[in-house]
Amino acid sequence: MNDGFLPVSRKEMNERGWDQVDFVYISGDAYVDHPSFGHAIITRLLESRGYRVGIIAQPDWKSPDSVTVFGEPRLGFLVSAGNMDSMVNHYSVSKKRRKTDAYTPGGVMGKRPDYACVVYGNLIRQTYKKTPVILGGIEASLRRMAHYDYWSDKLKRSILLDSGADILSYGMGEHSIIEIAEALDAGIPVEEITYINGTVVKEKNLDSVYDAEILPSFEELKADRLTYARSFYTQYLNTDAFNGKRLVEPYSDHLYVVQNPPALPLTEMEMDDIYSLPYMRTYHPSYEALGGVPAISEIRFSLISNRGCFGGCSFCALTFHQGRIIQTRSHQSLLDEARQITQEKDFKGYIHDVGGPTANFRHPSCKKQLKYGVCKNRQCLFPTPCKNLNADHSDYVQLLKELRAIPKVKKVFIRSGIRFDYLLKEEDRTFLRELCEYHVSGQLKVAPEHVAAPVLSLMGKPEHKVYEQFTEEFYKMNKKIGKEQYLVPYLMSSHPGSTLKEAVELAEYCRDLGYMPEQVQDFYPTPSTLSTCMYYTGVDPRTMKPVYVPKSPHEKAMQRALIQYRNPELYDLVSEALHKAGRTDLIGFGPKCLIRPRKFADQKKDKRERNSSQKTARSSRATAAHGESRTEKKKKKSIRNVHRKK
Repeated sequence: MNDGFLPVSRKEMNERGWDQVDFVYISGDAYVDHPSFGHAIITRLLESRGYRVGIIAQPDWKSPDSVTVFGEPRLGFLVSAGNMDSMVNHYSVSKKRRKTDAYTPGGVMGKRPDYACVVYGNLIRQTYKKTPVILGGIEASLRRMAHYDYWSDKLKRSILLDSGADILSYGMGEHSIIEIAEALDAGIPVEEITYINGTVVKEKNLDSVYDAEILPSFEELKADRLTYARSFYTQYLNTDAFNGKRLVEPYSDHLYVVQNPPALPLTEMEMDDIYSLPYMRTYHPSYEALGGVPAISEIRFSLISNRGCFGGCSFCALTFHQGRIIQTRSHQSLLDEARQITQEKDFKGYIHDVGGPTANFRHPSCKKQLKYGVCKNRQCLFPTPCKNLNADHSDYVQLLKELRAIPKVKKVFIRSGIRFDYLLKEEDRTFLRELCEYHVSGQLKVAPEHVAAPVLSLMGKPEHKVYEQFTEEFYKMNKKIGKEQYLVPYLMSSHPGSTLKEAVELAEYCRDLGYMPEQVQDFYPTPSTLSTCMYYTGVDPRTMKPVYVPKSPHEKAMQRALIQYRNPELYDLVSEALHKAGRTDLIGFGPKCLIRPRKFADQKKDKRERNSSQKTARSSRATAAHGESRTEKKKKKSIRNVHRKK
């Protein structure tokens, strides 16, 4: 028996003296018993309440026998695709198959199916016709109602229907899963468990459904994209636990999908209890021979201090999944976990992150939220920060100081991202100084995403001048404390609203900055975000105004190439984009030009090729003369070198 880990086989179940498990948890991820993994939290929470749980990680979806490892569970199956939507896990934004999977032993791709929740649910139903099946996790949460599926390019039904499951637990799920377990344990038939907040259920009629808002039917949504945009925005406005309504999506006269209001946010005590459960903090030992699970390296020495995000970025699904109300752990809880981390054999003295969706959010954005909920028609930071915003970093600063004081801790980094417009709203610059002095490893990654006003507005991001102010203050603070540190901006191409004009504007910004990013993120239309709704419908669901959407792979390639205009391999795309945008003034020899004219570019290319050939020849002669080969290493252009040059 693997002492400490939950059973993963019938043999381990028998060694515990169990003749049956209460729940079987089926996961698209490998079994990693760490609180950064959803399956670890849910299974440990159920264990703490006295339930027996067995785990089947990455079952063979081609064989029904793979889900019968423990036999039929007493109460039900819990099904999750894993920490990521299975389609995002499998495919890049260009819909090309990824080569590795960080959540699989050895990083091997292909150990889970596409649309994993649907496949696993139907796999269970082949053998267990009546056993309750409960869906959870990010894939289920963001596909809980009718949704646009980028990979099939069509509107899909609620995943609850296609999977054959009985209940869907959306959001983080701790409250709802315990209520579901207690109801099943009390003998309540699964079809009667329709009342739990944070769940989505099926109903044959609406006789027992009260206080609900009826959405357009699925047939209406398929027939008219504008109808879908309005329906989606209604869902978006009902993601708060305090003021969210019950929503009903009709599929026929005898089938309705009912979304109950979101579950209440966790209290600090509840968060502390969940993160103090007896996690093994690593992957199951059976994976050791396969090379372990790569994803653990990113979070092994990190601390999750909060949940939720009131940032309101349009392309982010956090509003739909975790909600806008910030939930935090106590200092003591985080300090206890940090001390536990320092005892691990591979700990080198560095805590890699202390944060969550946004690191510097450590309390609700205003005092009224825990009583009245968040404002439905207003964002906390966009388009400008709300006058009621409480931009106080004192609690976070104190927490970081306490973590730095722990023996064996050399450095505490912040890598999960900061919201710079929120930072700037603080009256003093105490947090900025602490950040620069103690918590940056030479480079701080921030996410302005774009510079063009029309795109930033659709993204839900602050005006570019706000980022410019942060940039100025960041470098000013580093100069004051005698440090040489740099900002690395995350940039996004092809977001709804971005024409070639806005893409050129972003390229000019990169030119003026003296920085060409090695990688650029194309907008990825993942389920249940405002931006994805724009992509599918061609309108902003908040205003119903038309939005330009770059969809063709060629135009998206041009927009991405403009940001990386210095790459010679992208010359043709950049040139074509500049011609189509009417910006041939940026082709020439002036300091503001992005590329040279074709004949000079070709001459430059030929010169590079000749120089390369000459180097190869000299290297060959040197090898022959000395009887050994020498490998020439190119010095990569780093953001630090770029700024020094500038």
